[in-house]
Amino acid sequence: MPVEAPQELGCRAASSGLRLAGAGSAAAATLVIPYRSVIIPIKKLSNAITTSNPWICVSGELADTGVMQIPKNHLEMTFECQNLGKLTTVQIGHDNSGLLAKWLVDCVMVRNEITGHTYKFPCGRWLGKGVDDGSLERILIGELVSSTSDEELGKQCRTPPQQKSPTVARRLSITSLTGKTSKPNAGQIQEGIGEAVNNIVKHFHKPEKERGSLTILLCGENGLVAALEHVFHHGFKSARIFHKNVFIWDFIEKAVAYFETSDQIGDNEEALLLQRSSCKTFCHYVSAINTAPRNIGKDGKFQILVCLGTRDHLLPQWIPLLAECPPITRMYEENALLRDRMTVNSLIRVLQTLQDFNIILEGSLVKGVDV
Repeated sequence: MPVEAPQELGCRAASSGLRLAGAGSAAAATLVIPYRSVIIPIKKLSNAITTSNPWICVSGELADTGVMQIPKNHLEMTFECQNLGKLTTVQIGHDNSGLLAKWLVDCVMVRNEITGHTYKFPCGRWLGKGVDDGSLERILIGELVSSTSDEELGKQCRTPPQQKSPTVARRLSITSLTGKTSKPNAGQIQEGIGEAVNNIVKHFHKPEKERGSLTILLCGENGLVAALEHVFHHGFKSARIFHKNVFIWDFIEKAVAYFETSDQIGDNEEALLLQRSSCKTFCHYVSAINTAPRNIGKDGKFQILVCLGTRDHLLPQWIPLLAECPPITRMYEENALLRDRMTVNSLIRVLQTLQDFNIILEGSLVKGVDV
């Protein structure tokens, strides 16, 4: 379903007919809650204010606000809407207009003004064409921090992002802001994959009322996306080639180009048919993500691919295809985890433990991607 253009939507938080997920009385469904959002830029490295037209969309377990324009030259905004429930994601972006369009955002804070509950959505990434991965829109994953006063709200993000922002901690090896980061070794990466998958399995074994956020387990600091990013970053050749940043998504696209122009060879007819089907499905998903009407950067596209592959139980089929395609020898060192057959087989077995679970993705994670 195509996403509506932010400039056409405006602020519609209080009147968008927000959907409520069967959670209580009619009074809860009509209750209007005031919220306050604060955007914390990294001022030392970029502009505090962008000249473009920024927008934000706040999502919770019960509803979302729809896209709301952020007033020009403002980092704070108050809005009213139906009860969002526990907040889960923030989508933030801009239209890249003006001379100072590039924007480096540390995090976004959102507070429920009735309960005082405050959520932090770490970012630590640029929004703008020609910088970082070229994204004009990012999906940020929230965590409840505490109830805060007005004074405290702006102080929550003053700690350097390398220490507090999980997104930065796992991204800096490829898109460096400071150049100071330590990469996990192969053993730590494999342990991280097992832990991420195990946390999802434990989530589904809990009674439904006791389950936490599946979005955090997928896309949070120690989630499945971050764990798989480490796998794909291991042994990845120079992050910069000819002064151009190279991302995991570049490898994904080269793999797609190979699959679309070559004839696969299987051990037998049944294996060949399965391989062709998996290649066709993989190419279809990548194409759907690339053609979605959103300005998501390359790292965001990889996140969507992992989320969709997890939801549709396709990752165990896709991983061996990627591990065996010729582009991997050009883009990965010989000691890369993806080039080690035993490691790949182990990764496939771990991911197969998720096959029996009904994974429902939050709409903000895959909005606009038609698969």
